[in-house]
Amino acid sequence: MVSKLNLDFSVVESARKSARIIAEDTQKFIERHTTVAVERTVVRLLGIDGIDDLERPLPNVVIDNIKHGGGLSEGASFWIGNAMVALSKSPQEIAELVSKEELDLTKVEIQDLAKIQAAVNETAKNTVDRIRGNREKRNEYLTTLGEGPRPYLYVIVATGNIYEDVLQAQAAARQGADVIAVIRTTAQSLLDYVPYGPTTEGFGGTYATQENFRIMRKALDEVGEEVGRYIRLCNYCSGLCMPEIAAMGAVERLDVMLNDALYGILFRDINMQRTLVDQYFSRVINGFAGIIINTGEDNYLTTSDAIEEAHTVLASQFINEQFALLAGLPEEQMGLGHAFEMNPDTEDGFLLELSQAQMAREIFPKAPLKYMPPTKYMNGNIFKGHVQDALFNTVSIMTGQGIQLLGMLTEAIHTPLLQDRALSIENAKYIFKNMRHIGDEIEFKKDGMIQKRAQGVLKEAADMLKDIEKIGIMSTIEQGKFADVTRKMDGGKGLDGVTQKGGNYFNPFIPMMLGGDK
Repeated sequence: MVSKLNLDFSVVESARKSARIIAEDTQKFIERHTTVAVERTVVRLLGIDGIDDLERPLPNVVIDNIKHGGGLSEGASFWIGNAMVALSKSPQEIAELVSKEELDLTKVEIQDLAKIQAAVNETAKNTVDRIRGNREKRNEYLTTLGEGPRPYLYVIVATGNIYEDVLQAQAAARQGADVIAVIRTTAQSLLDYVPYGPTTEGFGGTYATQENFRIMRKALDEVGEEVGRYIRLCNYCSGLCMPEIAAMGAVERLDVMLNDALYGILFRDINMQRTLVDQYFSRVINGFAGIIINTGEDNYLTTSDAIEEAHTVLASQFINEQFALLAGLPEEQMGLGHAFEMNPDTEDGFLLELSQAQMAREIFPKAPLKYMPPTKYMNGNIFKGHVQDALFNTVSIMTGQGIQLLGMLTEAIHTPLLQDRALSIENAKYIFKNMRHIGDEIEFKKDGMIQKRAQGVLKEAADMLKDIEKIGIMSTIEQGKFADVTRKMDGGKGLDGVTQKGGNYFNPFIPMMLGGDK
């Protein structure tokens, strides 16, 4: 790609190198540790599901049993595999015995490690094959049905009732949407368990459960066949159950997941050690499943100024990219996030927004960038808001964004109604078609405002990454360098669920998914 912004790609490479060092340094910590969420994910991927008489998810029951027995450091695979060999039972049967308090996993006589690993690997392979099959099914749909052109039109449903969400999602698909995001109910990211079964009540969104995923996947496949294009399903792979939700999404063939390395730390006060370990396994799963991740840099601009702090967005994108690569997730699945969030009263703000979007496109040419709409400065004036969204859509088509979360003219008033969504889709379709190739026809003035803005932001981001390289990501977060939010290394929620790995630890899914045929 020829740079319209006249970017110095030696600076880009320097920034990328710093981000790589930051990620690799953090990966050393990740490799030494596991968490209750990682181990519950292993349990789920081994086929354990359901709830006990008190409606506690069996994955939680099993891992609580292991943790209380002092065995978390050896990992779920070791203890479940040990019981499989010793008792000749399946993982599900073992979990049910534990839930009835008829079995204590850490007190079963230790068996030969090679036999333990063989038993677990055989079961794990079945799940890995199922996920691989889901990826093949998606590719089959994309071949037979096709899909909408990029930028994908991405809209949200958030009723709290999965069955009502289905009706709204199918209506949006008929109106032209390409991606349906089922917004997760408020604060589910802070639950250290995944609710079970279909749900019909939620505040600000709908619970992320495996059954809800299955219901929506089926509905979108049906409407996709009706409208003649594949409709992608998105949910939220973040919070205290980040890798568990990734696993559920992989099993139920979700296509897009909100999956950021730092978001939960900054905006949900989840312990940074917990989040950094959890994000790795979640991204291994998403990468293998062919799921596009969306990162959360757009959220930085809700707490800090979009003009002054733009370099922090770019720095975080570089870091998210490197964390994803370490997890085997290719650039083509990295929906790195950014946003159209400058104050609309800013003189030449459109030019600055255009510069930002073009810069992201040039620095991450293979990524299906996720571009977020104006929210911070939407005030209920639906007419002005619709114009703001139109300018946002214009920047997107001019700069070749990948995934467009459509702005809603009623942002700041209420959860979108069907007609609000229809108007937003109509707005985007009109602009995208009418200006489809405008980006191919435009060059930017040499040393003009647009070029200088991008060059300046890039330099600031590269300098910031150099500083982070010296002190590490955890100290950087402690100093409040991202989103003006400060978090402590031993603070936040979930730290008690982190432990160092023991000598018998193994997780069969990581080598299978990193080394498997994609």
